[in-house]
Amino acid sequence: MKKYLCEFLGTCVLVLFGCGVAVVSNGNLVATALAFGLSIVAVAYTIGKYTGCHINPAVTFAMWIDRRITTKDFVGYVIAQVLGAIAGSGLLVLIINSTADIDKLALGANTFGELSASGITMLGALIVEIVLTFVFVLSVLGITRDEKKENVAPIVIGLSLVLVHLLGIGLTGTSVNPARSLAPAIFMGGEYLEQVWVFIVGPLVGAAFASLAIFFIDFEEDNVPKSIKLEKEIVSAKEIEESKEEPTVEEKKNVPTIKNTKVDTKKTGTKKPKTQKTNTKKRTNN
Repeated sequence: MKKYLCEFLGTCVLVLFGCGVAVVSNGNLVATALAFGLSIVAVAYTIGKYTGCHINPAVTFAMWIDRRITTKDFVGYVIAQVLGAIAGSGLLVLIINSTADIDKLALGANTFGELSASGITMLGALIVEIVLTFVFVLSVLGITRDEKKENVAPIVIGLSLVLVHLLGIGLTGTSVNPARSLAPAIFMGGEYLEQVWVFIVGPLVGAAFASLAIFFIDFEEDNVPKSIKLEKEIVSAKEIEESKEEPTVEEKKNVPTIKNTKVDTKKTGTKKPKTQKTNTKKRTNN
């Protein structure tokens, strides 16, 4: 339950601050991109150790395809993320309701066609979301595969999100996150809700492509090597057994030295009696 609560809170923060900055800054490119990226960094360092900080159904979908999470967690994460995004948009409505016209601000909703400032077509918006999500999720999958880089992973992921927003804000508003797109559309309703399917399907397709790309990139390391690693382990085990049976080089070198010392002690032992005898003879003569 703790994991799902973390995903809920993380997605709520992402939508509130990301979409909130987009609203109050009138869609300023740099400010909005930084808001989404910095939200990821802040939340990842807070809840990352509990859930991995997906806060995005597309990322969770990719992790599920890559077999990093169970089907149960996949469903639980997505539900928590959608609810968190709705909560974030709800808070944003409460904050700006008395200061601005919600219909004009659109709560940072993703759009195409006449609703979009760029006038991008439906197909164009779909392609943009697939490409941007592919790049973003690929960076997430890549950086999180190496446990040694877990300390810098939130920064890399946050900067990746900033990157895709710098291109996508002027085109579709940048989704790459179905929950982030669904929540504002629910509050706006009408055409916004009719168009939201593009910003759900596009990110999911992009995430699937990213998972496939990671699979082929790491194919030799993660799939074929399973059998190879097993063979190497068997070979290494045999080598260890053989090394125990056969004396090492150092042991072979030490064996002759031990024999020599034994011979020397015998020689020294035989000489001592001779000296004693000669001394007794001298004494008798005297």
